[in-house]
Amino acid sequence: MSLITSRRARLFYVYSRRWQRRLLFVAGGLAVGAVAVLLAILSDRAQLEFHRFLALAPWGPLFLTPLGFAATVYLANRYFPNSGGSGIPQAIAARALSGTEERSRLVSLRIAAGKILLTLMGLLVGASTGREGPTVQVGASVMFALGRVSRRYQPGLILAGSAAGVAAAFNTPLAGIVFGIEEMSRSFEMKTSGLIIGTIIAAGITSMALLGNYTYFGTTGDILLGWQDWMAVPVCGVVGGLAGGVFSRILVLFGAGLPGRLGKLIGDNKVAFAAVCGFAVALCGLLSGGAIYGTGYEQAKAALHGTEQLSVVYAPLKLMATALSSICGLPGGIFSPSLSVGAGIGADISRFFPTTPVGALVLLGMVGYFTGVVQAPITAFVIVSEMTGSHELLVPLMLTALIAQGTSRLVCKEGVYHALSKNFMPAKTSVEKEPELPIPPPSA
Repeated sequence: MSLITSRRARLFYVYSRRWQRRLLFVAGGLAVGAVAVLLAILSDRAQLEFHRFLALAPWGPLFLTPLGFAATVYLANRYFPNSGGSGIPQAIAARALSGTEERSRLVSLRIAAGKILLTLMGLLVGASTGREGPTVQVGASVMFALGRVSRRYQPGLILAGSAAGVAAAFNTPLAGIVFGIEEMSRSFEMKTSGLIIGTIIAAGITSMALLGNYTYFGTTGDILLGWQDWMAVPVCGVVGGLAGGVFSRILVLFGAGLPGRLGKLIGDNKVAFAAVCGFAVALCGLLSGGAIYGTGYEQAKAALHGTEQLSVVYAPLKLMATALSSICGLPGGIFSPSLSVGAGIGADISRFFPTTPVGALVLLGMVGYFTGVVQAPITAFVIVSEMTGSHELLVPLMLTALIAQGTSRLVCKEGVYHALSKNFMPAKTSVEKEPELPIPPPSA
């Protein structure tokens, strides 16, 4: 009798632990979805306020942007260490670390609060940054905070929070799954796959409940027909890959610290360097007529749907402004700005392919450049396809992504997120394995 009682108690423990784990992931997904929506709404408001200021004082950014950059970087370094930059490298590093204290330096509720505040400050003063990367770090931080209740599953929770952040930020659940596999973990873990998908579903449902079901950039029906149209595929792949590789190379060099006196000068004067970068971003803004500030969402959407002809200098100026906003340590992502740069590249290439639909070239440019930056081709073509509903272009987008990845590696050997994540990790770090719950025998 005691043997049967003991067996039942063991089974009850095993199954209760499993349900606790599932509820933990789902609850985290709901929280991540709500935070992603909040950050999206506040980011749009911050950009609106900056453009109102810009309309009143077109030369104002020459003063506001340097001061804003300096203040934001000071606050980040003083009160919220490791909140600078995109946030995705910190999430990757946190998952790879093995100790709770080490992880808490990169993902925590304190860092999440600082990330939201400082990302909004950057957009409010004209930074060329996005909110999607910060949403990933915030999502990882929320899930990690829940993981303190059950420390056994922290790597899976961080992975799920990061993937849910992408899914909720763009309303792209499939891209969230692919991002988690290809970029965050670079593997497929059978024992956590269902929990990660459940977290993404919970985050996606929350986002749709608050914002409605929408396509991020709107839908487009443009397709490639003749061989002349298809000739644009390798062009977009090569140009986008090279540009993305150059951008990544810049961020990796500054992220690791420049050698010599210049690197020491920048390291000892981070706030002053941020002010210099802010002034340079303001100059880019003046040269572009104010187009390069913020996420670049409006410009990319206008180019995709043909409602606005982007200037030929938009793409290089946006690339430069985004690089300057990133290398100074300003909290803010490069996800949306990269898609906007890619849209500008596609619009520029369309001048050489007058018979090819501009919308198709814009999408190819997005995939080419974004792949060049992150070197995650599956994530790139899935997320662009899902954000625009352009499933008819899936094969050209795939081919562009593969060409861009190979081209980017000629300039930068590794994608920017994983290269930057090494700055937050010891020299030798392995991913902590999640313990598996005991499985009851079949006879049970």
